[in-house]
Amino acid sequence: MLKGKVKTGPDRGRRGRNPAEPEVLPPEVARLDRLADLMDSRFSFLGIRFGLDSILGLIPGVGDAAALGMSGYLIAEAARAGASKGTLVKMAMNSGVDAVIGSVPLIGDAFDVVFKANRRNVALVRREMLRRHEERLDGEVSIG
Repeated sequence: MLKGKVKTGPDRGRRGRNPAEPEVLPPEVARLDRLADLMDSRFSFLGIRFGLDSILGLIPGVGDAAALGMSGYLIAEAARAGASKGTLVKMAMNSGVDAVIGSVPLIGDAFDVVFKANRRNVALVRREMLRRHEERLDGEVSIG
């Protein structure tokens, strides 16, 4: 069984795959990882990582709605990749918290930089997919 947290962030490499992670994840997960990177941590200023979610949040109303739309797309893609209903609910809660608090002027903008809901959501999907893979391996009978 996997222990600890699955890392998401700058140490994952340019293509979003952790070199220590087995090649068992559906290709959709790599696409989700790229989208989450764009939305939450693509840019850096004074050592602070941020993405389009933080930039869009500066545009009152419209920006937060656009960012929420991208988060919704990420959740829909996770569903297509086979994420469970429980994982999808957690993802929706992360995105909802991000949208509600992110819509508060100034405080919400700072929250967007710190919370990184899309990164959290991709980590949930990745963790589930790796857990499923391990369960399949544990279920196989070794003959020999």
